[in-house]
Amino acid sequence: MIDFFGKCVKNLYLTIKYTLGGSTRLKTVISQAVAISYDSLIISLVIVFVSAAVIAIQVSKQFLMTGAETYVGGSIAIVMIREIAPGFVALAIGARAGTAICAEIANMQVTSQVDAIKMLKIDPIGYYFAPRLVASAITVPMVVLIAEFTGILGGMLVAYYTIGLHPARYMNSVWLWLNTKDIYISLFKAFVFGILIALVCATQGYETNGGAKDVGLSTTRASILSTLYMLLADFLINIVFYLN
Repeated sequence: MIDFFGKCVKNLYLTIKYTLGGSTRLKTVISQAVAISYDSLIISLVIVFVSAAVIAIQVSKQFLMTGAETYVGGSIAIVMIREIAPGFVALAIGARAGTAICAEIANMQVTSQVDAIKMLKIDPIGYYFAPRLVASAITVPMVVLIAEFTGILGGMLVAYYTIGLHPARYMNSVWLWLNTKDIYISLFKAFVFGILIALVCATQGYETNGGAKDVGLSTTRASILSTLYMLLADFLINIVFYLN
């Protein structure tokens, strides 16, 4: 784990250096943005919507029993924006696009395409990593922002049809509880998660050796490692911004 973390840090440095050098093509970044975030948008929104609906079902009747139904909207909004939306979206994108990144680069590695790139005197780290990291870092927060609105809307619909909570009362609670700081932190989390998804999965793919079986094993390992790194990053970010 320590050795892999060191490789990730090294690759991140080389990627930033490559990107600042102006070698990354915009067309490639856009194509990677489509593959990473746009193609994962629907499944991400469905997951967040269903999660918000389940939370609303769980808390609405309990709040109604205590006469605190006006707090349903604020509670769901806080949970959605602070944890559910950035966390679930990142996990969905990591499971779908992150594993694809790993498999693609791993396949290039075992079929000697990476060696061919080196023969052309092109930095393989920058060439393969930079477009994916830039695209992921920029677009994952966009998906998270859309998912937050979707989650709040899902909670509102469920609260209305389960306990008859008027949408105006629901949204009033959201505006009273919601803080712009929470939105900024959630977008920062998404930015960090986006970098981790692309960096960890690309590094794991780049370190693959062997054949087709090793590509499959590497892809599985990339999914596990990216999830672990995102959970750890989430824990550290919460400590920094909320534990004070």
